[in-house]
Amino acid sequence: MTRYAIYFHQQWVGDHDEEWFRSRVEPSTAVVREMEEAGVLVFAGGLVEDMDQAFSADGTSGAMVVTDGPYTETTEQLGGITIIEVPDLDTAKMWAARVAEGCGWPQEVRVVK
Repeated sequence: MTRYAIYFHQQWVGDHDEEWFRSRVEPSTAVVREMEEAGVLVFAGGLVEDMDQAFSADGTSGAMVVTDGPYTETTEQLGGITIIEVPDLDTAKMWAARVAEGCGWPQEVRVVK
């Protein structure tokens, strides 16, 4: 079995009103329940959008430096991640498509090593 990350950048979500976001709760949580029932879910969760609540840790200089905010200035931030464990890439793609359908925005899939 191989672990795959299914994730999205917050900017991929797009601009929608509150009613639209509420309409995505049930379909997206239904997919998570299906993954649980299928025994493939390792973890799923969204990330807090407020970058004031993010911090970076860097120990590459020999001393640990912890700073507020993301490590680099960027136009995209990770919005959420799901980790699944499935037998093959085709199965991972199928689950990623289900997550994208449930959420209403694109997802990316990568092997977790």
